[in-house]
Amino acid sequence: MTVTRSTVGIVGAGPAGLLLSHLLARAGISSVAVDHRTRHEIETTHRAGILERDSVRLLVDAGVSGRVLTDGHEHRGIDLRFGGASHRIDFQGLAGASTWLYPQTDVFVDLADARARDGGDVRFGVRDTTVADVTGSPAIRYTDEHGTAHEIRCDYLVGADGSRSICRHEIPESARRRYFREYPYAWFGILCRAPTSAPELIYTRSDRGFALISQRTDTVQRMYLQCDPGTDPADWPDDRVWSELQARLAGADGFRLHEGPIFEKTVLPFRSFVQEPMRYGRLLLAGDAAHTVPPTGAKGLNLAIADVRALAEVLELAVRRNDAGVLDDYTRRALARVWKAQHFSYWMTTMLHVPPGADAFDLRRQEGELAMLVASEAGRRYLAEGYTGWPAG
Repeated sequence: MTVTRSTVGIVGAGPAGLLLSHLLARAGISSVAVDHRTRHEIETTHRAGILERDSVRLLVDAGVSGRVLTDGHEHRGIDLRFGGASHRIDFQGLAGASTWLYPQTDVFVDLADARARDGGDVRFGVRDTTVADVTGSPAIRYTDEHGTAHEIRCDYLVGADGSRSICRHEIPESARRRYFREYPYAWFGILCRAPTSAPELIYTRSDRGFALISQRTDTVQRMYLQCDPGTDPADWPDDRVWSELQARLAGADGFRLHEGPIFEKTVLPFRSFVQEPMRYGRLLLAGDAAHTVPPTGAKGLNLAIADVRALAEVLELAVRRNDAGVLDDYTRRALARVWKAQHFSYWMTTMLHVPPGADAFDLRRQEGELAMLVASEAGRRYLAEGYTGWPAG
């Protein structure tokens, strides 16, 4: 077995794991990150991405890349569309902030390039990963592509290994609590080759169900419509998809989507999940390993970035003071934001999606809630502040 020594071992080399490794390196702290996926697999998996103001600021200020500012698209608001009419939520006017449309895939590429540029120790394509002794002398064990066994011995272990985390199960049942909410609907997502239909995102609620109009580039668009979690994409030929999307966005203003060839169709079920605490012994969890949210509020990647910001700070203190006790502050700081994001995502989701079996009262009540929201400056400001992100503490 080949043995490596590092101050911090990181399971998961997606955006959360790589950003943590990058921030630790800037503080002079060594780390090793491992992932069972190859770099090619991660960077060719299409993932949407809306970045909050502070997420963009951290990526730029930390020297990861300024590409988010040149290749990303600044959005100064969104449209809420219901009753066949659009209502703009002006982020800049209400919260003095913007969001950036910048796919998570590109965030990963920027981080992977930065770690390669700076000589970071990142090991993609490993298998049989396990972790051990999270309350004493933590270790990560895995087998590389050549069949050689490896062990990484570390002072602190971070689980940034996504929603199927192996690390979170290291916290015994007696010491953890899990909160879970399954939603009775999913998103049918498409990527298509077409011009943009609107300069910013359109969140649509209709009696036929929710729809979201987003963009990838000037010529490639991403769109979603509410569907049953058991939906088979094979049952949705292109003409059926476009007919349903156009029907959900139809209104007296005559708005219509630009159509084009669809080259990807996926069904995305979603749920809310939180595991507490996010620290146990010398193990700490970050991102989807500790919590997931519905995509409606655009909080998933931003929560992971916020986790990593706080985690890098407490790990630096722990290393400098040689005191693992300072890690206690991490769970408190992270969960304060996580639960606000859970509420915001739940609120956006239930306000805009038609529940199964909804009757006439349910449909009219939803329209009443949206009408009240857009008519109130306080309501619009609440949405703008939540969507652009609460300031980092």
